[in-house]
Amino acid sequence: MTPPSDAAPQPFATGSAAAGSAVATSTPGALAPAPVTRATFDEVMVPCFAPAPFVPVRGEGSRVWDQEGRMYIDFAGGVAVTALGHCHPAMVKALNEQAGRIWHVSNWYTNEPALRLARRLTDATFAERVFFCNSGAEANEAALKLARRYAHDHYGPDRVRVISTLNAFHGRTLFTVTAGGQAKYAAGFGPNPTGFTHIRYNDVAGLEAAFAEEGGSDICAVILEPMQGEGGMIPGSKEFLQAARRLCDAHGALLILDEIQSGMGRTGALFSYMQKGVTPDILTAAKGLGGGFPIGAMLTTARIASAFSVGVHGTTYGGNPLACAVAGAVFDVINTNEVLDGVKARHSLFMEGLKAINARRRVFCELRGEGVWIGCELDARWKGKAMDVMTAASACGLLVLVAGPDVVRIAPSLVIGLDEILEGLTRLETALGRALS
Repeated sequence: MTPPSDAAPQPFATGSAAAGSAVATSTPGALAPAPVTRATFDEVMVPCFAPAPFVPVRGEGSRVWDQEGRMYIDFAGGVAVTALGHCHPAMVKALNEQAGRIWHVSNWYTNEPALRLARRLTDATFAERVFFCNSGAEANEAALKLARRYAHDHYGPDRVRVISTLNAFHGRTLFTVTAGGQAKYAAGFGPNPTGFTHIRYNDVAGLEAAFAEEGGSDICAVILEPMQGEGGMIPGSKEFLQAARRLCDAHGALLILDEIQSGMGRTGALFSYMQKGVTPDILTAAKGLGGGFPIGAMLTTARIASAFSVGVHGTTYGGNPLACAVAGAVFDVINTNEVLDGVKARHSLFMEGLKAINARRRVFCELRGEGVWIGCELDARWKGKAMDVMTAASACGLLVLVAGPDVVRIAPSLVIGLDEILEGLTRLETALGRALS
């Protein structure tokens, strides 16, 4: 690979075709929507977020345009969500076709797209049963509830403890933020749910010690990410994940793998567990599952699923026909050797380019990750500057993420063009020069 140039890139493409900001109306005489800007967010939205100063209005593949017509290379993927990029033809086709048929039925009924997607998932994984919902948090909420209900039915009401890890991220419900082991997300909402033990990630001895407490007889489940995302982009070691499987088997606990981010091809396999030598009892998926359309899923075996009888758990929108039709199209594209092998090839290209940047600038102390899910930990001189890099990158026409204050996170489309990888790396190098000078 030719190393990215040191020359400053031309960061933005402009033009009316790219802008996407003009309003078109299909009905003569119809009023155009009132104009909105980034300032509108501060006027009307609950301040849970601090969005960038620009507003994306159009996307195509791995490129995004804002209201001013500026073009950005997308290395963020909506936080590992837009697995096939923006407006992939297969997704658009599936959505349009389903939109002309039926949009919603309650769960008093079932629907064909949900059944077809469930069949795809069970045929391709360990699972025999699927529960659809709307997000990763809901999928993990369902998984934790199922684990406790299963333990209650098989061992009694005292088997409720869940082992999780520090710096994990499992969602924003009270149950899932408590499982996550990051106090900043759970503080101020108490009393929080009880019954959680948090250990360090990849700490086999710590995991064994947690099971040694009370002889492990009170543990209903272990919940782990095969690779920590927000916790710093730290891959799970096979030793750690296999120890979790072994200890769960020995003590009658269930192993839950949170594949909200790592699933759907992100690491080069359909799900990351397939590369780790472990099989979970329960798996959760979301983000890339719908490629940008909101959907979540909990996968498990028939034996474990039987703990959820009619009425025990539920959802209004889970299994929505539109979401399942789109997710089915995403699945069909991703679950191919062409795409999964392509993820591995893109990983090599990313790592080669990042190493070349680091050889010139010495900004990273470690580059780590799997597939197109990469963490770039900043050198000691630049600790705490990851957000500055993210801001500088957007000014250079590149969207990246952070994973804590010290790690720049890259999570683009699984099918991002090789030329876009090279151009994005050039823009990243310019941003690093601006943010860390």
